[in-house]
Amino acid sequence: MGLRSEQWYAGQDRNAYIHRAWMRRGAPDDAFTRPQIAIANTASDLTPCNAHLNEVAASVSNGVYEAGGIPLNLPVVSLGETNVRPTAMLWRNMAAMAAEEMLRANPVDGVVLLGGCDKTIPALLMAAASVDIPAVVVPGGPMLTGTFRGVPLGCGTDVWRLSEEVRAGTLSQEAFSRSESAMIRSRGHCNTMGTASTMALVAEALGTVVPGVAGTPAPDSRLLEASHGTGRLIVELIEKDRRPSTFLSKASFHNAIVALAAIGGSTNAVVHLLAIAGRLGVDLTLDDFDRIGSGVPLLVDLQPAGRFLMEDFHRAGGLLAVLREVRDLLDPEGLTVTGRPLVDHLDDAPIWDPEVIRSRSEPIIAEGGIAVLRGNLAPSGALVKPAAASPNLLQHRGRAVVFDSIEDFHARIDDPDLDVDADSVLVLRGCGPRGYPGMPEVSNMPLPKKLLEQGVRDMVRVCDGRMSGTAYGTVVLHVAPEAAAGGPLGLVRTGDVIVLDVENRRIDVEAPDFLSRTPSTAMTAAFAAPKRGWERLYIDHVLGADTGADLDFLVGSSGSEVTRESH
Repeated sequence: MGLRSEQWYAGQDRNAYIHRAWMRRGAPDDAFTRPQIAIANTASDLTPCNAHLNEVAASVSNGVYEAGGIPLNLPVVSLGETNVRPTAMLWRNMAAMAAEEMLRANPVDGVVLLGGCDKTIPALLMAAASVDIPAVVVPGGPMLTGTFRGVPLGCGTDVWRLSEEVRAGTLSQEAFSRSESAMIRSRGHCNTMGTASTMALVAEALGTVVPGVAGTPAPDSRLLEASHGTGRLIVELIEKDRRPSTFLSKASFHNAIVALAAIGGSTNAVVHLLAIAGRLGVDLTLDDFDRIGSGVPLLVDLQPAGRFLMEDFHRAGGLLAVLREVRDLLDPEGLTVTGRPLVDHLDDAPIWDPEVIRSRSEPIIAEGGIAVLRGNLAPSGALVKPAAASPNLLQHRGRAVVFDSIEDFHARIDDPDLDVDADSVLVLRGCGPRGYPGMPEVSNMPLPKKLLEQGVRDMVRVCDGRMSGTAYGTVVLHVAPEAAAGGPLGLVRTGDVIVLDVENRRIDVEAPDFLSRTPSTAMTAAFAAPKRGWERLYIDHVLGADTGADLDFLVGSSGSEVTRESH
């Protein structure tokens, strides 16, 4: 089988001449007969967690060239979670579509995917799955641990915690401001088990990262060593035609779900894995996350569900040490980019620090998976992360306090006259894929100031949006269908009784006339209504959170073939 790039470079006609001549620029003649490797690079100064990926790309490039390939830097859409408004999730599908189209349109035989911040690895994997050329991920890695007043800081998690302490009056604004320069110590993404760390580790469990690489801190020289090795590996993948469709299967997603539960990973992984599976044609459903993950023990003691941070996790043995403890729960058929099953990489993976990574016999939580809830409030499903919740609130009955939009929430949450108490259930709607738009990370609503001052630190919260993987609390999120799609969440009224029963996987409203009501006009007026551009396209075509929030016309794949020439 010849190289895909030969369709551009082989032959002596005018088109082949054009393709070679403009790419030559000092390259030797044999450069056009070697494997052409795109390095899909999400480095950007506006995506601070990925800013170091140019250095990673250089190491990948060295490995590619050493193995006989031609490395080609391909800048792709970069999404930084901390800066872009209204939410990076709005553009995950756009980034995936743009990367897919550029990989298909160009003379490349394989691709190394460089991602770090939350949406970049999912978007790149969606793209690679849809174009189906040999592909492998190099995660950018977490930052090193910063400290403030002698205490380690978990980026993201401690932002939420410290900001609530300021609102409660237990931390001064001055001290809060001083912690800012200590929060981000080095290059790399969040050092908690947030979405960035979760997706890097889940991508490894899925089989798309060289086993043992994910979780390597960004400043660690071993990341560059691994990047060099991955550059060599992609040439092998092309020689053996090892494309995503040849090794990613239902077994791969089974293993990713087991890993997600064992590490206490972000709820955001659910919507990303569903979207990736949809591009591959793998039959993955929301219920698979509960069926496979609910009985998996939580073994990693990391913020936000625990005490430690990613630097500690890597030192303690990393993902392979975790997976070795739950080896019997993994599907042995799940393959990796190495061509070998994931389970074959677990024999020499000891735990070096049993405080950070627990043994199977001493888990942090016996059943640590993400729970999928259903009921008259979420007929298509909703999620809750028990490991990050307050155990006493996992079965709860409380009076709803409803907010029709994020603006309504911000305007009223700290009103001293707000009729709310510690047993209330905060409900925020209009924050799903269509409604916001883009399904932002607002579900972990700040608590009412007057309750914080009374010492309350958690309440049941319900929302059709997402929350940061660095966040914590008893939050029911990804409620589907969302309010903007006609979901029952749009019919709840303040004063309704909401019953949460995580053990029985239920979330219900006790109101006999509930489903016959008319939606709130204040809520519908706040739904996003763009007239043009990507937002218009997104709202018209986005699917629900329960299937991955992809666009309806992007589900599936188109392969790598391009039949028409450019001249």
